[in-house]
Amino acid sequence: MTSAAARPSTARYPTATYRLQLQPEFTLHDARRAVPYLAALGVSHLHLSPLLAAVPGSTHGYDTVDHGRVAEQLGGEGALRELAAEARRHGLGLIADVVPNHMALPVPEQLNRPLWQVLANGPDDPFAAWFDIDWTAQPGPVDAPDRGRLLLPLLGDRLGAELGRLTVDGEVLRYHEHAFPLRPGTAHLPLPELLDRQWYRLAWWKLADEQINYRRFFTVNELIAVRMEVPEVFEATHAVLLRLHREGVLDGFRIDHPDGLVDPRGYLRRLAEATGGAYTVVEKILTGDERLPADWPCAGTTGYDALRRIDGVLTDHRGAEQLAAAYRRDVADPADAAASALIGRAEMVAPDGELAAETDRLVRLVERICADGPELADHSPLAVRRALEGLLTEYPVYRPYVVPGEPAPPAAVEALAPPEGASDTERLVRGLALGALGRSPAKDEFCHRFAQTASAVAAKGVEDTAFYRFNALLSLNEVGGLPERPGVPVADFHRWCEQQERDWPHALTALSTHDTKRSADARARLAVLAELPEAWAAECAAWTVAAGPCPDRPSAWLLWQTLLAAWPLSEERLLGVVLKSVREAKRRTSWTEQDEPFEQRLAQYVRGALANPGLCPRIEGFVGLLAPFARVNSLSAALLHLLVPGVPDVFQGGEEPLYTLVDPDNRAPVDLDALAVRLTDAAAPRPGDLAREKLHLTTTALHLRRSGALGAHRPLSGSGPAAEHLVAFARGERVLVAATRLPYGLHRAGGWRDTVLELPPGRWTDRLAGRHFLGGPVELSYLFQQLPVALLVEGE
Repeated sequence: MTSAAARPSTARYPTATYRLQLQPEFTLHDARRAVPYLAALGVSHLHLSPLLAAVPGSTHGYDTVDHGRVAEQLGGEGALRELAAEARRHGLGLIADVVPNHMALPVPEQLNRPLWQVLANGPDDPFAAWFDIDWTAQPGPVDAPDRGRLLLPLLGDRLGAELGRLTVDGEVLRYHEHAFPLRPGTAHLPLPELLDRQWYRLAWWKLADEQINYRRFFTVNELIAVRMEVPEVFEATHAVLLRLHREGVLDGFRIDHPDGLVDPRGYLRRLAEATGGAYTVVEKILTGDERLPADWPCAGTTGYDALRRIDGVLTDHRGAEQLAAAYRRDVADPADAAASALIGRAEMVAPDGELAAETDRLVRLVERICADGPELADHSPLAVRRALEGLLTEYPVYRPYVVPGEPAPPAAVEALAPPEGASDTERLVRGLALGALGRSPAKDEFCHRFAQTASAVAAKGVEDTAFYRFNALLSLNEVGGLPERPGVPVADFHRWCEQQERDWPHALTALSTHDTKRSADARARLAVLAELPEAWAAECAAWTVAAGPCPDRPSAWLLWQTLLAAWPLSEERLLGVVLKSVREAKRRTSWTEQDEPFEQRLAQYVRGALANPGLCPRIEGFVGLLAPFARVNSLSAALLHLLVPGVPDVFQGGEEPLYTLVDPDNRAPVDLDALAVRLTDAAAPRPGDLAREKLHLTTTALHLRRSGALGAHRPLSGSGPAAEHLVAFARGERVLVAATRLPYGLHRAGGWRDTVLELPPGRWTDRLAGRHFLGGPVELSYLFQQLPVALLVEGE
């Protein structure tokens, strides 16, 4: 065992990370075999998906069942240590994904021991403090009605219809693959009486949205929230990870969904104290111009804010707006992207919405608060609920970060201040959310719980509803995206880079992740559509004529763009994405209320489109038409991603063109052995061979990063008739980065013509093309003669 003191020295901050999705088909043993390739690629750290024991067969690891051990299905702690040792031999470190917000529910027998004990012993069990359960919302067992019990909405039908499928096996109650502990002394009872005596109530899954009494991960009933604000819970759930850090196995952490925590800042402070300030990034989704709270002790976000700026600077604003207008006309829906987001949020918190139970829990808290003092009395539950619905719908970002007893952040004050003409009840709700009405346990809980609920409303109402409804240009509908504000001006891009370098220089930057709906290269293809909206509209119309009328016009826009984004793709992949998308959209069908006839008609239409002998060649031809411009977007995005301020996080396989779609499509194992072979001959890519070009670009940029040659970000601009198609910057005095933007528009305008970029004095080498330049003006048509991007290093 290596002590922290004896651990080989590594840089405190990564220069670049490589995300590996661990699962039974790609274990820690496989990761160890990939280390030599990843070191040769040029990253400094491996970024591992969750390591702790998860539900058997889990392909993602976010459904933790046991915080006390590394998952055996991944190879266990021994395999992790072997991976760490191999990584050290190659100068690499390890960063682990941490899931502090929730655990899996239910799980096979006794895997989740804390929850197993709570189900057996009820609210008085010592482990009851682990879980965010409102015991008062459900009457307790018949012999303890005032103690409450946990609603488990897991049955496939109403209880009466499922009784025959429940069996008692010793001290365990079984239902299909589920197992539940029996309250001591109840195993001998007849089944109906036995059920009435348990500390949990088995119920039809459709009751969850209205009656669930534990906090979930968003609306996932199988993931129960953990109360990480309790010090004993933090210590127990982080003991293994902290030990592995002390022993030099792990170097840093990626924190999943911090917005689900009561106090994200407090959690990060505790983690920083326990690790001595280990490198830590947070999966925080920033909306619009929102900035990460400056007092969070971490290195920054996981990079969705960078994704929006990089994609945005390569997207044509005017053309994207034209597509949006055409989409609204075609689907006969006047709602724009912003309105769709508000509608999606409102649906979440409506009395029949997916987050109705969470909203009702806030109403009950207000009732308790009002009952504690006459000055707050006489607010009807209905008025409180309506006030909450309005506030949760309109809250402009994911959540406020109010800490009771501290002054509220200015952004929260602005967002929660009562508008002119607000009712007394609205003022009450907003004041409680701000922590402005004094302190009590119930008031503090409301302040925290409102923030947690707001983040769930934003995630489900926008990312998982509106972003599947408004299908004008799918490349905009990404985590942290703003489809209502397509495109990012070059000046705004540079302004963000400078802010990031000043405030969060070691934050991750990302283009593809395990949560992106479409990978970077798929979005690069789609971004071209914004430059030719009229041609794309005509092509869509022709495809629809060939395939026949689609059962749903918004789904037609989804289908044609999905085919473009990931072409060629199998029927299985396409059907999986289309059906998931229409269920998430919740217009014609949903996960909870599936319209099987509609889904069957849509599936038949999708199959027919793929089997259409006249349509498929036309799709392939249009993909070919886009290819040269998509190539430019892919290479430009990759270069910007790897060289803007921050730490680039390369998603597995993303060093070559990757055309994946929403999970689980994007989480499949990647053949890293084949990539290692191709890396050996990527140094001199053939012109137009995008796979070799992107791999060569990636490894060249990563090795430059590892050399420490990058300095401060400084915007550069070209001069001439096509200057708007250039995005360029210096990184210190010796490195210049130049990339092409809006390539179709550049082509239509006649190319670069006399546009030039002024190089500082000296001798410059483009490490990507192997060409040399002297300081002074260089014509961009000459600079980009071989590639649409350039990485210039002075003095070589």
